[in-house]
Amino acid sequence: NRRRQKLSEIQAGVEEAEALIRKMDLEARSLQPSLKANLLAKLREYKSDLNNLKREVKKSSSANDSLAARDELLESGMGDTTMASADQRGRLLTSTERLNHSSDRIKDSRRTLLETEDLGVSILQDLHQQRQSLLHTHDT
Repeated sequence: NRRRQKLSEIQAGVEEAEALIRKMDLEARSLQPSLKANLLAKLREYKSDLNNLKREVKKSSSANDSLAARDELLESGMGDTTMASADQRGRLLTSTERLNHSSDRIKDSRRTLLETEDLGVSILQDLHQQRQSLLHTHDT
């Protein structure tokens, strides 16, 4: 922002210098030929210097525009990144909840399986005892 303000001031100064050089050129052309040649030579130097300054201002201005465009791009990119990050965070939370729910279901299923296995072992033991009893009574 400050850079733009300085560039505006410089451009205003360049425009003012151009106007002064035009006035000086008009005055020099209206003078006697002996004075005119020296003054026109100096004016050519001034014009050359001013053109060099204008090129530098233009370079600086285009660099400033490039920086502004870069900053704008990065800022908009950061907004997109923030949105993408929030979206990813939401998906991660959903996935984590699903994984936790699945883990709980697996634990419940495993507990049910162990209870069923214990019950099966108990039933087999009871059946074995009943068989032994039947065999024992059959033998007597």
